[in-house]
Amino acid sequence: MKATINGEMRELPDGITLAGLLEDLGAPRSGIAVARNQQVVRRAEFDTQQIADGDTIEIIKAVAGG
Repeated sequence: MKATINGEMRELPDGITLAGLLEDLGAPRSGIAVARNQQVVRRAEFDTQQIADGDTIEIIKAVAGG
């Protein structure tokens, strides 16, 4: 299955969830926002939201500064 992650096409295992993707990428589960097909996904749904072929996922890290 293929999905676009932060603008890059990637091959992913069938049935992978957003939580599984974040784990594979080494991304933290806090301090980030995730959008699937331009819809923000609540953190509580990361474990149940399966990525489908052709999905577009954006992972945005919060930064602070001044």
